Amino acid sequence: MIPAQFDYESPASVEEALSLLASAGDREVKVLAGGQSLLPVLRLRMAAPELIVDVGRIPGLRGVRDEGDVLAIGAMTTHDDVSREPLVRQHALLLAEAARTVADPQIRHRGTFGGSLAHADPAGDMPGPALALDAEFVIAGQSGRRTVPASEFFVDLFTTALAEDELLVEVRVPKHTGWGAHYEKFSPVAQAWSIVAVAATVRVEGGLIQEAKVALTNMGLVPVRAATVEQALVGREATAEVIREASAMAADGTSPMSDANADEEYRRHLATVLTGRALLAAAGA
Repeated sequence: MIPAQFDYESPASVEEALSLLASAGDREVKVLAGGQSLLPVLRLRMAAPELIVDVGRIPGLRGVRDEGDVLAIGAMTTHDDVSREPLVRQHALLLAEAARTVADPQIRHRGTFGGSLAHADPAGDMPGPALALDAEFVIAGQSGRRTVPASEFFVDLFTTALAEDELLVEVRVPKHTGWGAHYEKFSPVAQAWSIVAVAATVRVEGGLIQEAKVALTNMGLVPVRAATVEQALVGREATAEVIREASAMAADGTSPMSDANADEEYRRHLATVLTGRALLAAAGA
């Protein structure tokens, strides 16, 4: 199907992009990053924006910087770059592990880290790891920039803290140097959206789990932290028995949906199984 007609703008700066968004008035506007989520929606006419603002040519929105205790990742950094970047693999391994599972190589080379986060698909691969790592989102608007923690960024189904006239420009990820990490997901077929996925990262010292962070994908309208599992692991031995015991509580407090792929109870079962697998791999147990 051919998309509905729209106007197209390709700003050369964040300021120009923000000006275009602010001056749109009542017109429906969509921001184009890598386009891997937006273009299929346009072709199916599930959205018919009157203006597309393409931010792909804005300098400074791509790449990873070391800023002491955090990594600053530009919103236009591709999934492939995130998966391969040495700084990410050293200090935020969970992001790299998740990014390399996104769809197929073509999509990973075009799709962007920030675009996936702003799209906020409940089955998307990047929101869960960002939540698990306590990332912060730098949002630019006409009045300046503000920073929103991941726990407040994902608001509802396909809905974030971004206002219509704002842009996600950067994601700041606290360093988790030396932490083990693994992203485990279950999909009906290769390269499909996950039915459930688990992002897990742990810090093990002297055989004991000192810290654990676990986030669940597609177990609700937004990614959720498996807080009960995290608390059950801290201070305990990194053994398969301990991990299985804690993983049994993975679905606590979640609200999984029932759809054509899986019902609520099946998703709850998957959450416990995949959490166990992810934690065993992350802890090296």
